[in-house]
Amino acid sequence: MNTTGRVLNFFSPARFALLLALLVFAAFPEVILGAQTFVARDFGFFSFPAAWFQRECFWRGQLPFWNPYNDCGIPFLAQWNTMPLYPPALLYLLLPLPWSLNFFCLLHLWFAGMGMFFLARKWSGSAPAAAFAGVVFSFNGLTLNLLMWPSHVATFSWMPWVILAVEKAWQDGGRCIFVAVFAGAMQMLAGGPEPILFTWLLLAALWARHFVRGDTSRLPTLWRFPVIVALVAALCAAQLLPFLNLAAHSERQFGYTDLRWSMPAWGWVNFLVPMAFGTTADEGVFFQFGQSWTSSYYLGVAALWLAIYAAWRVRAPRAVLLSVAAIIALIFGMGGHTFLYPELRAVIPQLSLITYPVKYLLVDAFVVPLLAALALAALLERTVSTDRLFFIGTVLLGLLGAVLFWVGKFSFTAPQAHAALLNGLSRAGFILLAAALLFVLARGRESPLFRFAPLLLVLFSWLDVQTHEPPQNPTVPPSVYQPNLARRRLKMQPQPNLGRSRAMISPPAEMTFVHVALSRPENEFLLKRLAYGGNVNLLDSVPKVDGFFSLAPRECDALQSWLYGATNLDFSPLKNFLGVSQVSESKNIYKWQSRKGALPLVTAGQQPLFVKPSDAMGVLGWTNWNPAAVVFLVPRDRPFVYVTHAAPARVIQSRFGFQRVDFTVQSTAPSLAVIAQTFDANWHATVDGHPARLLRANYAFQAVQTPPGRHEVRLAYQDRAFAVGVKISIVTLCVCLAGPLLCRARSPRAPLSPPL
Repeated sequence: MNTTGRVLNFFSPARFALLLALLVFAAFPEVILGAQTFVARDFGFFSFPAAWFQRECFWRGQLPFWNPYNDCGIPFLAQWNTMPLYPPALLYLLLPLPWSLNFFCLLHLWFAGMGMFFLARKWSGSAPAAAFAGVVFSFNGLTLNLLMWPSHVATFSWMPWVILAVEKAWQDGGRCIFVAVFAGAMQMLAGGPEPILFTWLLLAALWARHFVRGDTSRLPTLWRFPVIVALVAALCAAQLLPFLNLAAHSERQFGYTDLRWSMPAWGWVNFLVPMAFGTTADEGVFFQFGQSWTSSYYLGVAALWLAIYAAWRVRAPRAVLLSVAAIIALIFGMGGHTFLYPELRAVIPQLSLITYPVKYLLVDAFVVPLLAALALAALLERTVSTDRLFFIGTVLLGLLGAVLFWVGKFSFTAPQAHAALLNGLSRAGFILLAAALLFVLARGRESPLFRFAPLLLVLFSWLDVQTHEPPQNPTVPPSVYQPNLARRRLKMQPQPNLGRSRAMISPPAEMTFVHVALSRPENEFLLKRLAYGGNVNLLDSVPKVDGFFSLAPRECDALQSWLYGATNLDFSPLKNFLGVSQVSESKNIYKWQSRKGALPLVTAGQQPLFVKPSDAMGVLGWTNWNPAAVVFLVPRDRPFVYVTHAAPARVIQSRFGFQRVDFTVQSTAPSLAVIAQTFDANWHATVDGHPARLLRANYAFQAVQTPPGRHEVRLAYQDRAFAVGVKISIVTLCVCLAGPLLCRARSPRAPLSPPL
């Protein structure tokens, strides 16, 4: 085999898998070995606590339908991004946390690169180009940023696999259809809505292109793709139906989101100088000014260079489509900094459901490695001119110099300018190294370094991203996640416990929590763990008034916004009703004060008053409201309420579980029992085993009527959408398992060989 053949065949799937695993290990050795854990931002305050709660439910033998510790109770399974039905989640449910959740994320980082390797190899026909694309897809600023959200990194990792499988399915049909369905279902269950949406939009564009070009028979192509989409949705119905039901009754309606955290108008400079115009004040992680969703979207200078060249000169069939997708995503990612996206939001209101326009750059993080692979393959095959390639490199180097001049002239502080200058000079060095390697590859067998150049280019691209800014995912010792750590240190008296009372972060403390960050990640997390910020209260089994989830019932979210947004109201009666026994101090967020007057979470005997929902929050703010004596009901329940006056009643005992509440009421007249738990239509009440109507009380909470005497009341969470979805998913699973067998039975058999 000649030198060119050995180079092109060096990157076998097994060798690349080993190389990628070594690169992942080299990037995060202490995490993989269990000596350190991720903690920064949402990993510590959302992802790990959610995984902890899910694991607690798993070992109780329960599905995590309801979280009783946050937001006075909130749906959990229906959130979707909590991954309750994603099969690989068994990894961190069965193995010890926090190591297993870290490994889960890094395993998907490796899986992402492998998927891109196979997709790029199919589209480019070149194994070295595919290896380059695989490393770039795994190691870029956006993908590394996703490590703090297990659901997002898992969903993104499935993107190349789904496109590879679905494209093959509409081309070949048969058993390939069911492979595509399973791949699509795995991505869907991982629960990252935006990567899922972008995956299927790209697939729709590829399908339309395939159909128009007529590469194969048009009729099978026409029906196979919609059938795959329908089967994926049906297979995931157990997750999708609860999510859609919650979304329909949540705060996220058309027009809910604004254009915060768009890519700035000057944000393109961070593709060349990643640390221009930003700061590392938050836990040492670099952030652009005005951008807090992602710490980076840097793709590497070689990948950017080759992608631009592919968009300009490579005539591969898919290059134009990928280039258009990259440009559209870049424009949309700039959000309100261009006229196009706001105008489109006005025409297509559904776009407003996507929070933070910078998320559109996920499309670029997917498309750029593929474009780079197409360019690199053409370069290896020597089917394109290299003059324009090096012209692009010269332009990029010139732009980088202009950016550094701009930074030096307009940067706000000297430290920022100095950091950006060093960062830019190092990127210029990487451009020159890339130029040398690309020159070697362009010369082919004429260069003695040709044999090693593809591997060096892969390693170079990894090193470029690894050094482009301070670590995006700082790590700390695993002890920060020790259960009940805050409970032991705070020693609250009285101690909030499930079904007894709640803690509440004061509004000033909440503002401090959001806007103040320490430079050391360990101190940042431990301080805010003592403040019960985000969802870290789950690690101590301490119920609190607020929480940190993507979706919440509409009234619950409105009440939370009002409670934390109105600084001139006392809210003492409302806090009493919510059972708030501890409130954090305004200035010292990790110090707590006990409160008197907190009511039990189940009370009885109140007089009903009917108040319109539009007026409800106003009356909840009355300083003379006595929640033990008066309850506010909605007018639509009036025909079903036979209680007219306050009644002598008491709650003898109550017991709260993860998705069940039991209590006993003793009264001498018809009475109302009021439960300070978020109202949700999936909660169902029984009185002495007989169904009873669950009423909406005090705008966002629950109440049940009981006749005179002693009665046993039970509230149970029963998700009907989930029950229907499970039936649909089981039927679809049976179809998908039987389908390949039927396809195999119908395929023509090879003729038998005659006997010798």
